[in-house]
Amino acid sequence: MDRVYSKLRNLDAYPKVNEDFFSRTLSGGVITLVSSIIITLLFLSEFSLYLHTVTDTKLVVDTSRGGKLRINFDVTFPAVPCTLLSLDAMDISGERHMDIRHDIFKKRIDSHGNVIETRQDGIGAPKIERPLQRHGGRLEHNETYCGSCFGAEASDDDCCNSCEEVREAYRKKGWGLTNTDLIDQCKREGFVQKVKEEEGEGCNIHGSLEVNKVAGNFHFAPGKSFHQSHANLLDLLALQESYTYNISHKINKLAFGDSIPGIVNPLDGVQWVQELPNGMYQYFLKVVPTIYTSVRGHTIQSNQFSVTEHFKSSEHDQFRTPPGVFFFYDLSPIKVTFTEEHASFLHFLTHICAIVGGVFTVAGIVDSFIYHGQKAIRKKMEIGKLG
Repeated sequence: MDRVYSKLRNLDAYPKVNEDFFSRTLSGGVITLVSSIIITLLFLSEFSLYLHTVTDTKLVVDTSRGGKLRINFDVTFPAVPCTLLSLDAMDISGERHMDIRHDIFKKRIDSHGNVIETRQDGIGAPKIERPLQRHGGRLEHNETYCGSCFGAEASDDDCCNSCEEVREAYRKKGWGLTNTDLIDQCKREGFVQKVKEEEGEGCNIHGSLEVNKVAGNFHFAPGKSFHQSHANLLDLLALQESYTYNISHKINKLAFGDSIPGIVNPLDGVQWVQELPNGMYQYFLKVVPTIYTSVRGHTIQSNQFSVTEHFKSSEHDQFRTPPGVFFFYDLSPIKVTFTEEHASFLHFLTHICAIVGGVFTVAGIVDSFIYHGQKAIRKKMEIGKLG
């Protein structure tokens, strides 16, 4: 065993020096104090970094196919009444959703932005108990209701029992429904009354809609949209063609999917004030699929987007650009992945060892340089005195 111990002693890379041969100096004490403070500060900095998470970002090709895209929005129009404001969506696959009302909520607001009423989108209750029949008389008891289409009937048997059916019949004829005061169904459903009651008000519209995961657009417009001959037509309620719409708006929130920690969508809080007459305000969005994985393994599949914007005035537009706020979106083929993770303990330990060893090594070099420099100076001074 003695031989083994002897061989182990020979391997000692840290030979000990007798304390009698130690020489402690003032400069060495100052260097030791300064190096200890530096080590403490670096240790605390490294420890705080170890406690915080780091985010690893990667770009990959998005190979997913199909699926749905959920759009969450909250937009305020200070000069468009809720009754006139509609939401439509369409995409390049040919799917269209006109006057969307599911999961859509509207708040009537006054000129100061105060909420007057909150309601889920819909139409008013009937105001006239006995609707007008096609033949001109009022609906009698035990009589089947068949409303007039006001000259837009395709055949003698056609009935228009609601304001929407009258408007659809007019659309098929290529006519514009400009005065709903004369339409019994519209008066009965409260359209005219609502328009007059909400004159001078604004509207906050918020909610969500699901669309196909392909390029498309959705828009807010003051009227009811129809699609005919590959063009989107806007039927303006009870207003003349010369009427000016103020589509000034503020986007309180717009997100394609769930929110991602640390990421602010570029249109949140954006406000635009209309200065010219009627026109179309367009936002062109590039949607980037994003996967966020937290340090605890929770995954959020959402989207980020970039945006450019443009206002198209209808003053000199021969095709009469319909007024409204349009969002045209397209999907990026690149997917971004964010992964939160902690640095490993061995990584942290390696850094601590590097800090301690590095600082003490540099301090030893500085101390040795000062000590030998002072010693050489004293020796020269002694030689000078003797000489």
